[in-house]
This record gives sequence, structure tokens and C-alpha cells, in this order.
Amino acid sequence: MSFALALLSACSTTPNQAPVVDRTVPPPVKPATPSETAQIARDERGLYTVKKGDTLIRIALEYGQNYRDLVTWNNLANPNDIKVDQVLRVLPPDSASNGVQTGAIVMPPAEKTPPPPPVVKKTEPKGEKKPYSDSALAELQRPEGNGGGKAEGSVKPAPAPSPAVVAAPPAAASAAASVDEEKLSWMWPSEGRVIATFDEGKNKGVDIAGKAGQQVVAAGAGKVMYAGSGIRGYGNLVIVKHSNSLLSAYAHNRTIVVKEGQSVTKGQMIAEMGDSDADSVKLHFEIRQQGKPVDPSRFLPNR
Repeated sequence: MSFALALLSACSTTPNQAPVVDRTVPPPVKPATPSETAQIARDERGLYTVKKGDTLIRIALEYGQNYRDLVTWNNLANPNDIKVDQVLRVLPPDSASNGVQTGAIVMPPAEKTPPPPPVVKKTEPKGEKKPYSDSALAELQRPEGNGGGKAEGSVKPAPAPSPAVVAAPPAAASAAASVDEEKLSWMWPSEGRVIATFDEGKNKGVDIAGKAGQQVVAAGAGKVMYAGSGIRGYGNLVIVKHSNSLLSAYAHNRTIVVKEGQSVTKGQMIAEMGDSDADSVKLHFEIRQQGKPVDPSRFLPNR
């Protein structure tokens, strides 16, 4: 009977099963192509690849630069002759990435790791017998091999590392730029009703309605970096540079009364309002910071 029960128990035992392991392999990540990698590297070095419909003046406007500088940096014989996929430098050749200047930092000398303390060998008591005396006791307590009676294994303290000398980055240029921007005083470039406000992606500035021939004035003191009609959609355009990072643009003018390179004061007349490359008489006004359009209401006084 016991044998039958044992046999039945053996038959009913669940056989060992191999564990089920989910070996789902994640989809492979597509590596960046060499051209994509090169494009990223070029952009980080302040270079730009020309796209269809680009003009040198528009590229300069987008990067807050004078198009004449782009001509010089890229050794262009004809500023109107740029080709699709051509790589252009849009930052000064000696500037760091994104135009930010950084100072060299002197790193402190690496601290030397002190050598590990020497291991003191334990020796067995001497087998020879000596009569008890102070000199004999002192000799037994003296470690072997030190010769001069100094305690073996003592470590000379390592000299304290000299304090780290860190040269502060030369922030004079950036600080001066920010101070210049704080000192800038702004005013509205023309009288009239605002018919379109800043909308990133749709309207890069504000549109002011007015009459043909109405005065357009510099919204702040600066230097004229462009005066012409080389950018489609802007008509007769004036661009004034106010600091290393701020410029203003005045579009659709009827007449331009200033020249490139001319210094202008706040409120000085620079053009007459018109409808060049526009569907009505108006002034399209932009403020750009580091080449990026920003809301002019951040700078202009309340009306």
C-alpha cells in the first residue's frame, strides 16, 4: 500500500519547467548620419548652411550681423552670389561658440597622494638573556634598523597644497554690453495706431499705421548697419545697431534718409513711411536680440 502511494505521489509531481524569459529586443536607435553630425558641428561653430530663397542680407539680419562683415568673413567676391548648401560663417572667426567670450581658468595643481605609511615589522623577543638594566631595556624597546633611534614608520607630513589660483573669466565685455543695454533709452519710431502686435512665428514685430511721407525716427541711439531694399518682404529697410546684441529694423519705407555706417541719435529721422513691399502705408518695426526677434513692447514706453 505504501509503495502504491509513493508511486502515485511521484506521478503527480509537477515536472520542472524552464522559466519563460521575455527576450523582446528594443528597436535599434538610428545613428545620426555623417551629414547630420557635420551640420550640428557646423552650427556650434557659428556657421550657417544656405537654404533655398536665402539672401546674404536676410542671413545677416537673422544673426544680428552686418552683411558686409559676412562678405569679409567669407571672402565673397559677390554678396549676391551665394548658393544652396554653401556654408557661411555668421560669427566672427575669433569668437567662441554663440559669441560668448570666456576666460581661461587656471586649474590648481593636482594634489599628490602621500605614500602609505611603512609597515612596522613585528619581531619576536630576543632569545639571548641579558641582565636587567635601564640600558638593556632601552635596547630591547628600540626598533631594529632605524640607526638613529627615531621611531620607525613615522611619516613626514605632506606640505599643504597651495591655494587654488583661479583666474576669473574676463566678464568686462559682457558686463559692458549689459550696461550699455541698460543705458539705452527707447521711444516709439513713429506716431500712429498699432494695427498688428508681436506674435512669435507670425509677426516678428509691430505694425504702425500712418500716412505716406510721415516721419520714421530711430527708436534709440546707434549706428545704421543697413539701408536698402535687399530683403524680400521688407521693402525699403533701415537697420540700426544699438549694442553688440540689440538692433532695430524699420520696414516698408517710402524713402530712406540715412546711409550705412552713419551714427544716429534717438528720435532722429531716418526714413519716410511708405508702402514698399506692403499692401498699405505702414511701418513694420522690429527689435532683435542676438538676432532673434523679441517683443518690442518689452523696450518701448507705454503709450
